[in-house]
Amino acid sequence: MVKENPKQLTFNELQSYLAHKYKEGRTSSALFMKLVEEIGEVAEVLNQLEGRKKNTGNTSLEKELVDVIHYTMAIASINHIDLTEAIIKKDKQAAIKYNQSPNLEEFLEIQNKER
Repeated sequence: MVKENPKQLTFNELQSYLAHKYKEGRTSSALFMKLVEEIGEVAEVLNQLEGRKKNTGNTSLEKELVDVIHYTMAIASINHIDLTEAIIKKDKQAAIKYNQSPNLEEFLEIQNKER
């Protein structure tokens, strides 16, 4: 269940922050190596939570997923990819391919009308 949080953060805001944070010194490949490391940590946590490995008690799926999102968005940011636009476009293509409705853009329009 997603908790209600009065703080709101958009992809665009996070991408602007990460573009500023990584404007010098980090390459896409360096950030990708961090992303792969964090994905491995997500796998470790899932293995512990699902009983495939001993739970060390230091598991936080939330923190590891945040790290994966951070590095994914950082790579997009330094490569000038607008993830909001890219996600909506990709979802639209998938909705057509898999005959799904509504697509993300339509869903957001419905949500906005209900508010």
